[in-house]
Amino acid sequence: MLAPSPALAPSPSPAPLPARLSLAEDGSIDGYASLFGEIDQARDMVMPGAFTQTLKQRGLRKIPMLFQHDPAEPVGVWLELAEDLRGLRARGRLIPDVARGRELLALLRAGAIDGLSIGYRTVRGQIDPRTRVRRLYQVDLWEISIVTFPLLNGARIATVKHTPRPSPQRAAAEAAWRRVHDASTMSSGDAAEAPASPIRRGRIAATLSTRAGRKQALASITGCVRLGLSPRAAGSARRADAGEEASS
Repeated sequence: MLAPSPALAPSPSPAPLPARLSLAEDGSIDGYASLFGEIDQARDMVMPGAFTQTLKQRGLRKIPMLFQHDPAEPVGVWLELAEDLRGLRARGRLIPDVARGRELLALLRAGAIDGLSIGYRTVRGQIDPRTRVRRLYQVDLWEISIVTFPLLNGARIATVKHTPRPSPQRAAAEAAWRRVHDASTMSSGDAAEAPASPIRRGRIAATLSTRAGRKQALASITGCVRLGLSPRAAGSARRADAGEEASS
């Protein structure tokens, strides 16, 4: 019997990582931020090559390591992000000089947390009409987070998935706060429906990313309701008060 030609012999597959985030003594972590061909709880399936373009365009420095998808909680840096046959391999290092980084090191060592999750925008995808599974062929990767509950069960500091959708209550509160904020910062000569600028939207997002900011937003909204004012009227009143203080 003829031996198979070396050119036709199958190449060995890379040894798979364990389905959990591994932690080294120096605080470095290794795992999969996303697994190809697996359906997550949102019925999304990332396809091979989905990250190729975004990794070229963004590079490591523009893909932060966060905790629970919170932009106010950077906890480390990614040292290597690469696609292989299994998914998006992620290797990084927690920063112990950051309080949250030290906490995560302790939690990871204790096995209390080990999930990874990706924050991204879909660039090209298609929903299978029969299974209702959305296949993601290209995504714009924003960040990778260490999380308690990844949408993709295999995303353990060895896999990953996207940002959870906000609750209806939080979405309504954020929308109301944006209206209050826009009313307070818009001059009297602006059009009534002028959209918030990107800088203003960034400030709003930064405010709402903290617990104190959300409390401030809810307090502003509650005050409007108590006084029977619309957000725009409340903003006009605040501008008038500020003008009186400046002239006094």
